[in-house]
Amino acid sequence: MTSPRSSGGSPPAPSAPARWSAASPLGRAARLGAVASLLGLWTACGLPLCPFAIVTRHPCPGCGLTRATFALAHGHVAEALRLHPLSPVVAPLVIAALVYNAATYVKDGRVAAAESLQGAWVTRLGLALAAAMVFVWIARFFGAFGGPVPV
Repeated sequence: MTSPRSSGGSPPAPSAPARWSAASPLGRAARLGAVASLLGLWTACGLPLCPFAIVTRHPCPGCGLTRATFALAHGHVAEALRLHPLSPVVAPLVIAALVYNAATYVKDGRVAAAESLQGAWVTRLGLALAAAMVFVWIARFFGAFGGPVPV
């Protein structure tokens, strides 16, 4: 018995990706929606998202940002600043990166697409924000900016 390739026939045509598989944009959008729904439900139940806070029971440099982002979304700027003083700067950048990653994942199937954004200014901005977050984190342990945010 011979295969189609060995008998000189053309190879079988590649099949189209299944509608709900990770190979199709609809499948990737469904997967992304499922993950977003689970995270939304987790957050709505008041459960912490931060692995550092879950394990150590101490706030991490970004603790309070999720709650501060929700406060900003509702127009409560003072509350957002109380939860994390850098939230008006960090929250829009994180949201933009998440939206960019989600759109690129659904469209092209690439994960962590924002990592492809390179350049000296991106690196400098990232390092400056990281340093500012660590500075605020340490200062809050000494009572600055309202003290540590509750975990």
